[in-house]
Amino acid sequence: MAISLSVVLLLGIILVVMVRGGNIKAGPAVVAVLFGFFLASTGAAPTINDTMDSIANAINDIDF
Repeated sequence: MAISLSVVLLLGIILVVMVRGGNIKAGPAVVAVLFGFFLASTGAAPTINDTMDSIANAINDIDF
């Protein structure tokens, strides 16, 4: 839960920065948010969550 909340917060901040910076307009931003919302309720959601967990674990295992 903490990882998904962090990812949602990070992506939300990136989206706001892109809208304010003019890199993406409000219409495409709304479409992106709605796409993510509806994608979360499909059968692809568990696969996406597993992939994101694997990536997060791989990054966590990196020793600097």
